[in-house]
Amino acid sequence: MTSLNARFVETTKKVGMHADGMGLYLKVKASGKKYWIYRYQDNKRRRDMSLGPCSIISLADARDLAHEAYRKRRNGIDPLEEKVNERNKDPISITFDTAVYQFLLSKQAGWKSEKHAQQWQNTLKTYCSPLIGRKLLRDINKEDIIKCLKPIWLIKVETANRVRGRIEAILDWAAVNGYRSGGNPAKLKGNLEHLLPVRPKKGPKHHKSMPYKDLPSFWQDLDASSGFGTFALRFLILTACRTSEVLEASWEEFDENLSSWKIPAHRMKAGKEHRVPLTAPASEIIGELGKLKAHNYVFPSQKRDRPLSNMTMAAVLKRMHLNYRPHGFRSSFRTWVAEETDHQFEVAEAALAHTVSDKVVAAYQRGDLFEKRRILMQDWADFVCGN
Repeated sequence: MTSLNARFVETTKKVGMHADGMGLYLKVKASGKKYWIYRYQDNKRRRDMSLGPCSIISLADARDLAHEAYRKRRNGIDPLEEKVNERNKDPISITFDTAVYQFLLSKQAGWKSEKHAQQWQNTLKTYCSPLIGRKLLRDINKEDIIKCLKPIWLIKVETANRVRGRIEAILDWAAVNGYRSGGNPAKLKGNLEHLLPVRPKKGPKHHKSMPYKDLPSFWQDLDASSGFGTFALRFLILTACRTSEVLEASWEEFDENLSSWKIPAHRMKAGKEHRVPLTAPASEIIGELGKLKAHNYVFPSQKRDRPLSNMTMAAVLKRMHLNYRPHGFRSSFRTWVAEETDHQFEVAEAALAHTVSDKVVAAYQRGDLFEKRRILMQDWADFVCGN
């Protein structure tokens, strides 16, 4: 029997050891760091074996590791002693999968978020582990890298770029730590670029956006429909925020009066906290959803303790037979500001949470222009809602 769930693991801040069963414990430190521990008895002596941090290892994976440790003990093997012995072996002989685990562990403190670490692990596990996961680091060559990348190089461009970059980072880390020698076979320039298929050149990709003049009539149709996806899309339009910023919003990010919304730094593209002034229509949406509050996410999915899928708002537009993307409404907003208002450029850019590219200007412009943005967003809401 197990007693923990993914939601508890993600949100609990209670310091101590939390039992799941079969010797598996969640250890929460005063610093907020969380680790998996396998606890067992050896000759009446309690032993704790660390299975790794929660930022890298999910509850399901931790249960698998605990079960494996339990199986070893049933076969007369002390899992902790075995782990120590493995660590003392010749480091040059570790596998790619082991290197991924140790790399992620070493970088844990610097991750932007636990989700970012999980994305690294998931992509490498999906596209590399089946092919080179058990291969020794010292034996990995260009052919191995091409084997991982070629199936997705032309059809999943962004994913392939990320996978290649992550393999390169793993192998760089391995070389510095003495796990392999020689050049990095995952390097692109002057290396893989001559071996992988040439991609057709494409112009810059822009999200399809609705002409701002069509927004008031579209809003009337949208306002007449219901559902969490519709609520989310309306809120996204009124706040000019990004899709993930809206969908992953949690109740503690809103002030008591629903007059402002504070998005924490780890959820922002620029890694900086962003305050959003809420107009009356935006506050009304959050207030209505508050009556239906199911869990911590403002826009919940049918899956337990998960936000809506990032395809939900796109599906709303598709049902309305509109070939636009949710992110494109940021462009609609920005074009409206430039063509129909006298609001300052800096205010509009701050409303979109764009980073100031000029470092000198950024050094002096340290405020967030919040009150000016409140006036801007009220003008935007009046235009969208047809007031």
